[in-house]
Amino acid sequence: MRIRIVDAFTDRPFAGNPAGVLLLDSFPDDGWLQSVAAEVNLSETAFAHPLPAGGEADWALRWFTPATEVDMCGHATLATAHVLHTSGAATGTVRFAARCGLLTATVGEDGAITLDFPTSPLTEEAVPVGLSEALGARIAGVRDTGPHIGDLLVEVADEQTVRSLSPDSAALKAHSRRGIIATAEADDPSLGYDYVSRCFFPRVGIDEDPVTGSAHTALAPFWSARLGRDDLTGLQASARSGLVRTALRGDRTLLTGSAVTVIDGELHV
Repeated sequence: MRIRIVDAFTDRPFAGNPAGVLLLDSFPDDGWLQSVAAEVNLSETAFAHPLPAGGEADWALRWFTPATEVDMCGHATLATAHVLHTSGAATGTVRFAARCGLLTATVGEDGAITLDFPTSPLTEEAVPVGLSEALGARIAGVRDTGPHIGDLLVEVADEQTVRSLSPDSAALKAHSRRGIIATAEADDPSLGYDYVSRCFFPRVGIDEDPVTGSAHTALAPFWSARLGRDDLTGLQASARSGLVRTALRGDRTLLTGSAVTVIDGELHV
């Protein structure tokens, strides 16, 4: 059984966010899927199989962390679309049926892939007791991101604060259903990005996710409202780093990035 490891939201190997991708004939039992994701041990492994022609979607798609299945994942969707196009398994726009609804992926003339995802609704909340201490920074504001991703979007003072965060992962587990998105406006937009973020998801087995496409469905409406522009670029300032171009389109958010296959091998189970 063929398995690829793809670095997503980057145009070079060993950056962005790596995802496992397996194209299957159908989904085996959940225990097998979870075991493979645990063995791959990346933030997400994507499993996809083709659907009958004539329906609203072309492929069924699921995502697993090493610990659990998740409702929405951007980078592993980007990685799956990259594999489908580079392997010849799909052409043109690909439609995915996923737990969060219908998603699409379209390859542009420059080879970048644009994902069409639901926009995460934002609700302002009081700063939860203990969150500042767990994150290790003063918090300027908090937004709940709704049911699909289940994160808290946390604004901090500035880009350097985001970059220097060293949170208490065990303490962060007490906050939100999935994790924390920490963000701030870019210090210097002339460098090619408008805002920065880092994402911490210890509740689903990921202390820090390198580049999180799904988080940008919340970052896009937050920063578009703040900066007055619908089309922005976010830098996820993890050690691996990656850029996500975001375009707010009402209840949908477009996420654009590149991907690179770094491993192409066989799974012997």
